[in-house]
Amino acid sequence: MKKFLVLYKASASAFEQMMKATPEQQKAGMDAWMTWSKRAAASIVDMGAPLGKSLRVTKGGASPTTNDLGGYSLLQAESKEALAEILKGHPHFMTPDSSIEVVEIMPMPGM
Repeated sequence: MKKFLVLYKASASAFEQMMKATPEQQKAGMDAWMTWSKRAAASIVDMGAPLGKSLRVTKGGASPTTNDLGGYSLLQAESKEALAEILKGHPHFMTPDSSIEVVEIMPMPGM
């Protein structure tokens, strides 16, 4: 099976809205994630976690930056297309302006 980095993306306003969720809304969101994780259990390598603020590092130094990344998971499947089927109906799509990006983790040559 191939491994994939799954990136959960949304607009800044969507992330702000999520931060203002009531405890009941937060629980409903986590319940949806747990339900999805049971359905996708065979594909989950690492459920992942939310992501914090970014720091861009270049040879000139480091500076704060923003992006549309909210979290990640490591999943496995036979192909990106097969994984896309597993991600249908994912609870991340309850977030307005959201998307999920799937990136194959390539084997390291000679290792």
